[in-house]
Amino acid sequence: MADAALVRVKPAECSLPDQVRTRAGVMFDPGLDVWEYRDHVKNVSINFSELHRVLSDRMRYGLKRTLIWYTENRAPSHLMNLFARFRHMIDFLSVARAEVINEITDVDLLNYRASLNPATAWYFGSITGLLKRWYGMSLPGVSESAFALLNTLRVRGNQKGEAVLTMDPEAGPFTDIELVQIQSTLNAAFAAGKVSEDEYLLAWLFMALGQRPSQYAALKVRDLLTVNQDGESEYILRVPRVKQRNAGPRVEFKERPLIRQIGDQLFNYSRRVRRRYEGILADPDDAPMFPVSAGSAGGARWASGYEYHQTGGGLSQNLANTLRRLSVQSERTGAHMNITPIRFRRTFGTRAAQEGHGELVIAELLDHSDTQNVGVYVAAVPEIAARIDRAVAMQLAPLAQAFKGMLIQNESEATRGTDPSSRIIDARIDRSLKPMGSCGQHSFCGFNAPIACYTCQHFQPWLDGPHEAVLDHLLQKREQLLATTDQRMAAVNDSTIFAVAQVIQLCRQARAGEAVENG
Repeated sequence: MADAALVRVKPAECSLPDQVRTRAGVMFDPGLDVWEYRDHVKNVSINFSELHRVLSDRMRYGLKRTLIWYTENRAPSHLMNLFARFRHMIDFLSVARAEVINEITDVDLLNYRASLNPATAWYFGSITGLLKRWYGMSLPGVSESAFALLNTLRVRGNQKGEAVLTMDPEAGPFTDIELVQIQSTLNAAFAAGKVSEDEYLLAWLFMALGQRPSQYAALKVRDLLTVNQDGESEYILRVPRVKQRNAGPRVEFKERPLIRQIGDQLFNYSRRVRRRYEGILADPDDAPMFPVSAGSAGGARWASGYEYHQTGGGLSQNLANTLRRLSVQSERTGAHMNITPIRFRRTFGTRAAQEGHGELVIAELLDHSDTQNVGVYVAAVPEIAARIDRAVAMQLAPLAQAFKGMLIQNESEATRGTDPSSRIIDARIDRSLKPMGSCGQHSFCGFNAPIACYTCQHFQPWLDGPHEAVLDHLLQKREQLLATTDQRMAAVNDSTIFAVAQVIQLCRQARAGEAVENG
């Protein structure tokens, strides 16, 4: 259909069809007061019942006929957003009227627009398209004067990027230290059995790929591909593109490579999910990568081809609840972080910009069809290089909570006792070869000691270990990297710096306690 602002079609009869087929092929009765159906990985619910007292019959008819067009041609999230914005306008207009609303006029629009504040001014822009299409379909409910006004006004879109530009501590990107805190706490929780495997892998995919919840909800086990490269397996995840106009979420895909640590575990996990759906689905490769929990599957309504899939909203909420249980603290606020999927996405885009990628690359990584929404990430850099000296490290250490191990008095208290191989020693830092502590892990560890030890839950630093020397070494190395490379490289050991500073503080507190006891 041509643009509704330019062409008016022949008036439609004032009757609704018995059934409507959505863009996804779902059938529903538009005559009902509540439209409820499952569209791919999105639950749709639109309630018209409250509008009976404020809208005339002809007005509700015009609204429903217009929204039917959106069900047939646009994404369900867009449909529900339009209805929500329309309800907001009607709630405002109905306050000043004693009778039901029969038509939207130019005066109504001007009054509503004047009632919006800077944070909600974009609401008006959202309903402009709805009202223009409504009028263009020759449906009752929008006056000619309202249509004429809409064609003369400049409307403001949704304000984009404020959380990114301001590095909002509640809604914006995570700092490097916050992200490391989330990762280390998540790893420890998974190792302790406090986080399930699907929750663990999903959180890592959000951090590694920065995609939308609906894209992960649409994933199937068949989307993880393995490629043999020089005798070793490499992994590629085919991520569905969910925001492409006039296309379902599994019509187009973007291939994303995965590092071995994530790919190996995701592959083994996906094989177990596949086996779970053998005999349940005609093809177990169609099993969702992150299926609904067993307890919530009964009586659920599935869209065809998306049996046992979570919705994007449900998956997002489950992940947020999981990460909220971890109670990870922010070094910026001193409080528990607000961890949501959108913050991982904003972090992914911000880090890509910090690494020097331009708008086209960032749009590709975030799966945007154009660059209009990614300029904010580039605008957010260059950033001021943060200086971390001894005083700052000691001040932020309690907030960062980067140290995960346990302070011990001496080697006799270590988990592995006096096993010489458990001692953590580095002659570059302390030439006397005095151990910093003991490793409590019995299996082989391939990480770089002692740098990686201070943020490891198995590390047991000794009370009299050369921790001051470790801190001086790391701070000096940071200054050298800051002078010769960039902020990202210089900040690579910031979490370790805070962990060492925290160990130093714990040692001081332990010695002070001993002094009090001794008199």
